[in-house]
Amino acid sequence: MPSGFGSSSYYDRRYRQSPALIRARRPYLFKNAVVGSAVAAFAIGVYVYTINAIGQDEFEDVKVPDAPSQPAKK
Repeated sequence: MPSGFGSSSYYDRRYRQSPALIRARRPYLFKNAVVGSAVAAFAIGVYVYTINAIGQDEFEDVKVPDAPSQPAKK
């Protein structure tokens, strides 16, 4: 049986990354970190904005119905 995941040469028998995989990923490491940070910052910003927008609502314009009447017992 070949070592690693199937016939992949990027992992050794102990499932560690090979030097070839580390070299192949190196040019994309910084770009991926920047894009990941931007996506996370956007998601956190949307969350914070939403919580602040909802927290300011007083819900005074919402009509609350009266309690339902209970049927008379016999």
